Amino acid sequence: MNAVSRDATMRAAVWTAPGHIDVRDVPYPRVPDGWLLLRVEYGGICGTDLSIVAGKHPRAAAPLVLGHEIVGTVLRSGADGPPVGTRVVAEPLISCGRCWACRNQESHVCRELELFGIDAAGGLADHMAVPADRVVPVQPGVPVRRAAWAEPLAVAVHAVARAQMRGGESVLVFGAGPIGILVALVARKAGAARTVVVEQKASRRKIAVDCGFETVPDGVDPATWFRSTHGSEGADIVFDAAGHPDVAGVLPASARETGTIVLVAVYGDPVALDLRAVCFGEQRLLGSRVYTRDDLTEAVALLPDDPLGLDRLPVAVFPLGDATAAFRAARADDAPMKVLLDIAEASTGTEVFTSPSDTRTGHMR
Repeated sequence: MNAVSRDATMRAAVWTAPGHIDVRDVPYPRVPDGWLLLRVEYGGICGTDLSIVAGKHPRAAAPLVLGHEIVGTVLRSGADGPPVGTRVVAEPLISCGRCWACRNQESHVCRELELFGIDAAGGLADHMAVPADRVVPVQPGVPVRRAAWAEPLAVAVHAVARAQMRGGESVLVFGAGPIGILVALVARKAGAARTVVVEQKASRRKIAVDCGFETVPDGVDPATWFRSTHGSEGADIVFDAAGHPDVAGVLPASARETGTIVLVAVYGDPVALDLRAVCFGEQRLLGSRVYTRDDLTEAVALLPDDPLGLDRLPVAVFPLGDATAAFRAARADDAPMKVLLDIAEASTGTEVFTSPSDTRTGHMR
């Protein structure tokens, strides 16, 4: 690839202030030795991005190029990177390399963990520079829109791995947002005998039903309902992909004695949790943060032939120039399961996004 002028610019979706996204020209990324240059194809929007735009993320600082769910093709490679033209998924984690976690091959829980798109410029832009070891090649033939699921899918793969499923378990998933549905899909593929989803929004309960999952009727206590309808003392494994204080209050009652509770969502504030019930039931209470390199690799391996049925999940695609409309759609009560920005589509200008008062974020990174 020819050298790029120091004055070269590219389009990017830039968070400039709470409630404001500006699609504008920014400097072309520098590509240090050992890094790759990607031509970004699709970028996904998640709850963390909504938190940033609302001005509620504790680390993000404006102005910031958004985006950490990135799929693109390699434009400039190096000795240690995949060949030019390879479609890849970017791994956005930035670890310190010094703390106990990093020294012991657990860098995904680095004490100083950062992410592209949160702590450094992200990938909602024409191009993105990333370290050569921070990408996972996608098998040829995988549709690019399906590949855009890889990063959030890795979160689900990691959460299910934390539960150490053996097959035959009953599973209860709180939250039918993108992560909750992905967790349910991965748990079913891992051998869950029964998977039930708890979700207040009717539109998302319908998505869960369309995916073949049972759902708890709205307005009833999920723990009581599960026991009464399944003739059990609670679920073998409970995943909290909602991150709401009301959910935290019912987690121990929803799991059986010696059952497992996996916290997938990230709570913004301390919440009440009945630790005595956890103690008396000898339940396992596990945290789950982002994912490991192996989890992302496994997520990418799940893309060919679509064994999870990702292609049937409702997705809305907007051009980069309509980033404001895309964020508005992602925040709406009837939001699709995933909102993607097609970076190659033509720009239509800058808008102002005003976030609603509900700034709860279940998956803040």
